Amino acid sequence: MANYDVFGRFYDAIMGDRAEATKRLREFIRKASPKAKNVLELGCGTGSVLKHLAKDYDVCGLDLSERMLSLAKKKVPQARLSRQDMVRFHSSETFDVICCVFDSINHVLSFTDWKKLFANVYRHLSDEGTFIFDVNTRKKLDRLVAEPPWVHPFGNNLLIIKVTPLPRNASNWNIRVFERTKGNRYWLHEENIQEASFPTGNIVSALRVHFRRIAVIDPDRKRPSSESERLYFICKK
Repeated sequence: MANYDVFGRFYDAIMGDRAEATKRLREFIRKASPKAKNVLELGCGTGSVLKHLAKDYDVCGLDLSERMLSLAKKKVPQARLSRQDMVRFHSSETFDVICCVFDSINHVLSFTDWKKLFANVYRHLSDEGTFIFDVNTRKKLDRLVAEPPWVHPFGNNLLIIKVTPLPRNASNWNIRVFERTKGNRYWLHEENIQEASFPTGNIVSALRVHFRRIAVIDPDRKRPSSESERLYFICKK
């Protein structure tokens, strides 16, 4: 699974504060669990989502990256954070909502582990609880593999991402950040992060083992299709 200890230093400068995307998540939560009081985010990163959710909910988060968690602690001091694997995490409490967004689940490379994650989430949900997550589809990963590297200037620095194929439905994201130091000198920071995606039907079948109601949403189309590049799954216990 992804570490982000290198990329984490630049993450917020590149990705922004996630305010617009979190509005969609808040709407999903409001409709699916209008009485929700607490939220756990799997793969919480630097805490941008938790910061927005903390206005209305008691928030918790977990992540594997120490660097990302250190940033989250400063950004959302009221959040209860822990360094844990999202597949095998454990908490003594249950949650009204558990979410995993910005394709964090794609960093779990084995579908067997996706199934374990679904079962673990179910155990940590309160009665009538909701699990919300999104995925990069195989369609999107294939498109990124076929495209040339993504080049993105930010501040005085430069980000280059090249996605290449790996076996078993996976891809490697080679992330290079050229940090400008003095004059025209740059310091190179490099990290490789993997993602995997699986057929929507397989995901839904695995979810049905645990959840009584599942909605699949394409935020860019009226309904999910083979052309969908990002899908949200809203699952009721």
